[in-house]
Amino acid sequence: MNVAVHIAVRGLVQGVGFRYYVARHAAQLNLRGYVKNLYNGDVEIVAEGDRGSIEMLIKEVKGGPRSAQVSDCLIEWVNSDNSFKGFEIR
Repeated sequence: MNVAVHIAVRGLVQGVGFRYYVARHAAQLNLRGYVKNLYNGDVEIVAEGDRGSIEMLIKEVKGGPRSAQVSDCLIEWVNSDNSFKGFEIR
């Protein structure tokens, strides 16, 4: 069963390769959606797919790449509308 999640990642997460890190892991987990920088310094992630795969992505996101410092992850589970074809960096 497909589900979706909206994640706002806070901390030192811009300018450190965070979006590429997320996109690589999402692609490996066969998830669809996007990752993008927000104007307030957060990174936004929307992912659709298998719940177990999304939970694995959340675990990776909370750690982030070595150069990042994740201080908080706001996670909101939402209904999947299967609107994404792949995973992209915006």
